[in-house]
Amino acid sequence: MAGDRYVILGLAHPRAVWFRTVAQWANASSIPVELVKCLSAEELRARLVSGRAFSAAIVDARVAALDRDLLDEMSRAGCPTLVVEDRRRRTDWLTLGAAAVLPDGFDRDELLRALAAHGTAIASGDDVPGTIHDMTSDEPRGTVIAVCGPGGTGASTVAIALCQGLAEAVWRAPGEHGQTGSPTETGGRVILADLKRNAEQSMLHDAGDIVPGVQELVEAHRNGQPRCDAIMALTFLVEERGYHLLLGLRRSSAWAALRPRGFEAGIASLCDNFATVVADVDADVEGERDGGSLEVEERNVMSRTALSRADVVLVVGAPGMKGIHSLARVVGDLLGLGVPGSCVVPVLNRSPRSRRSRAELTAALAALIRSGAPVTSAEQAGIASPIFLPERRIEECLRDGVRLPGQLTTPLTGAVRAVLERRDGRTRQVAGPEPVAPGSIGHWGAEAEEALG
Repeated sequence: MAGDRYVILGLAHPRAVWFRTVAQWANASSIPVELVKCLSAEELRARLVSGRAFSAAIVDARVAALDRDLLDEMSRAGCPTLVVEDRRRRTDWLTLGAAAVLPDGFDRDELLRALAAHGTAIASGDDVPGTIHDMTSDEPRGTVIAVCGPGGTGASTVAIALCQGLAEAVWRAPGEHGQTGSPTETGGRVILADLKRNAEQSMLHDAGDIVPGVQELVEAHRNGQPRCDAIMALTFLVEERGYHLLLGLRRSSAWAALRPRGFEAGIASLCDNFATVVADVDADVEGERDGGSLEVEERNVMSRTALSRADVVLVVGAPGMKGIHSLARVVGDLLGLGVPGSCVVPVLNRSPRSRRSRAELTAALAALIRSGAPVTSAEQAGIASPIFLPERRIEECLRDGVRLPGQLTTPLTGAVRAVLERRDGRTRQVAGPEPVAPGSIGHWGAEAEEALG
């Protein structure tokens, strides 16, 4: 149509010359562009959700608010971002999510080519272009194993034992020419990531230092994509047990500094650089949909992100009436979050030796999950039988920094491998846009139609 033009959002540094130049081109109708100037990133976000269709957004690289999260918000809103690069500071904006990068001092032809390649012309009539684009993402290579518990059940210690067992399995695995493997090899590296708000792995490992940690990992992904050596520099090698360690938050209140998309990118980088990522997380998974508070969801971003993409989830509880009740509650919360039952493995720490007692604990746990979890039986299906870990004196092992007993590491490693083999390569779906089948909106489902008669 002759009335088609590009409607673009603009956000620039106050002294940006190109911003004034584009406005002059648009006002003089020398380019088919309608420029909507924004004074801040907050105004840009408000216009994105206003319901108006935008072809693209052009943002100055010198804007402090321009980061991975802002680029992701614009991409999800169907508004590709054109970044005008800063000559004094080079950043790989394409990796961070920008659609294109324009040089400082671009001309009209360069702008129009970028808009034609990535933007959608807005018709002057009533036609509104679609805002859902095909989005592809490379799935991380590494396996994610999350360990959580209701508190005071030894979940952090179980995470340590699991990492040691996985690293031992790599040591024993034969190489191509018969040599024994090594946990330092790229294909077998294991990392323990402390993702709890009240992080304690630094104390359990007597790390001494409190930096770097998860805060530095997220900050490194806020405006960049670190290389492998930069990721490795953020971790510590636990030589005695054969795995790497990523320290957690220095203060529990530091969760406010973790941007959601930056944290997700950090977890993806860990998966790309380590074969197995064991995440020690909290069992609190409340989100905005549950209580109506976005701040609570952002507070739980570490646990929700790790559990949502975990291939196996170990839920550590304690025997006894209170322990079984708390364990069943956590399992129900995980199922409500969307964790498949086939990924969940209950673990009873310091369990009794009697087979009869263990059978009673298993039956009680299954009954509580069936009666208390607000989910369907299909979601409960596939939950593994509990793993029983014996009582062992590991206080001295943690204090001296030596290896934990094999009675703890072997059952955990075997259970994790069994779950992964049972899933047969099926990976968890990363949160993102979901395709809608044509004709599915505005219609009752088959079960609802049968119920209505």
